[in-house]
Order: sequence, then C-alpha cells, then structure tokens
Amino acid sequence: MGSRRLGREIALQMLYAADMNPLDEFPSIPRVKEGDEFPFESLDFAEELVRGVRDNRRRIDGVITEKSKNWSLERMSRVDLCILRMAIFELLYRADIPKNVTINEAIEVAKKFGAKDSPSFING
Repeated sequence: MGSRRLGREIALQMLYAADMNPLDEFPSIPRVKEGDEFPFESLDFAEELVRGVRDNRRRIDGVITEKSKNWSLERMSRVDLCILRMAIFELLYRADIPKNVTINEAIEVAKKFGAKDSPSFING
C-alpha cells in the first residue's frame, strides 16, 4: 500500500473520530503521531488532509450539499461523508494530485471502510 493511501485511511479514522466527538477537536493527531507504526510520509499526509478538511469544512460541505441530489448531509453515512470531505478537499485544494487518482482512492477507501454500497455512493 502506498504512503498516501495509508495517509487517507488514517485521515478517515481521525475525521470520523472528530465527527463522533465534536467537542474534542481532532484528538487523534497527537496520539497517532506518537506511535512508530506508520511511516512519517503517511502521517504527514493524513494530518494535511485532516487540517485541510477542518479549515475548509464550510466550503467543502457546501459543495457536497450542492452536488448531492436527494441527500442531505445528515442522511449520509458518517464514513461516506468523511470520505467525501477528504476527496473534495483534494479536488479543490490539491492541484498536484490528479483528479482521477483522488476519485479512485476515495472509492478504494470506501471499499475498505464503508458499507457495501459506499463505493458506488462515493463514485456518484
């Protein structure tokens, strides 16, 4: 697995944890960084994704809301929503990552962490 894929998986878990406990702003970042089990490149990329989503969440959620027909943010699975937020952040703010790579990576992360229909939902 590539370091960026691992970074996306770590970021998804941090974003999900933050979504489940909004009073504790991204508590996972320092704890994850203390461990030696992940390459620094993956951790750095994960932290960039988490901070990027956090800092641009209003705009990101606006894009998701605008493009989601018959789906409100509240109706979406928390995992799917976190994956979408990461992907939208990459699409809007990371010109160095090809758009098709971002989309494919979001689908692959959804296959691993989401429900059975998550990959098709993310791809839609």
